[in-house]
Amino acid sequence: MARRSISSRKLADSRAPAAFAGDITGFIGFLDLERGLSEHTLENYQRDLDQAATWLAKQGVADWRTVTAAQAGEWLHSLTRADFAVASLARKLTALRVFARYLVREKTRPDDFTALLAGPKLGRRLPETLSGDDITRLLAAPNGGDPASLRDRALLELFYSSGLRVSELGGLMLQQIDLEQGFLRVFGKGSKERVVPIGGRASAALTTYLVAGRPHFVKTRTGSQLFLSNRGGALSRITLWFIVKKHARRAGIAQNVKPHLLRHSFATHLLSGGADLRAIQEMLGHASIATTQIYTAVEPQRLLDQHKKFHPRNRDWTAPGLL
Repeated sequence: MARRSISSRKLADSRAPAAFAGDITGFIGFLDLERGLSEHTLENYQRDLDQAATWLAKQGVADWRTVTAAQAGEWLHSLTRADFAVASLARKLTALRVFARYLVREKTRPDDFTALLAGPKLGRRLPETLSGDDITRLLAAPNGGDPASLRDRALLELFYSSGLRVSELGGLMLQQIDLEQGFLRVFGKGSKERVVPIGGRASAALTTYLVAGRPHFVKTRTGSQLFLSNRGGALSRITLWFIVKKHARRAGIAQNVKPHLLRHSFATHLLSGGADLRAIQEMLGHASIATTQIYTAVEPQRLLDQHKKFHPRNRDWTAPGLL
């Protein structure tokens, strides 16, 4: 069995059969302590591996030491037959692959039983975005003067102003924000730190919330989280999702608005306004520019404008009139 790493966060115990559970627990602790992955990602990895272990045990597999590539492949085929989405299949295979390499690293087994497995091909979907008018209506939806409205307005303004991930927004601490300088420090995937600007409207909404809103949520054991729930703790992902959905309905937006749409809209609207792709990459916290480039497909007019402006064959040329 692999060495057991103790996670710094309290996650639910593995629900896998006992012969499999210990290695999964050690792996999750390793990812938490050495890779700094988000709690949401850790939960997904654990759930996927628990599912794989349960299926393998039912097929008579004793433990992770005896799993073969054929058996792992059969598990994936069983998920395909159960009509799991392609994206879900890809994520589950990724979890199994990373785990298999961990087992080799820990000398639990000598080989990677996933090395020959082929993953499903993912179609590249363009990110959905909100129009400028929809963004304006959404940000204006929490228009009351009560603490919850002040919090929600500041939250939505910051979401769109800085293009944060849901986990980053929910995990923000007071010490990460510098309203005087107009920026915040964010710890993204892999605990990588980046500096992100805060727009003027977002800064004003945050100031109002900090003065007149947040104090009403503070309880005896409240920490330094920026956005607080009614119980005085940090807002969960589900609560953040609910807040965004609630105000989207209130604003009369027909589109299915999810929190990540604000991040997509942030990037797309910056690009449309002429922002440099590298700057957008830094603000989003993308490790690769290739990830950011997908937004250029959402804003093709910008590419046309750049081509017309800089291609040498477009200079000093006027389209001829029609005959």
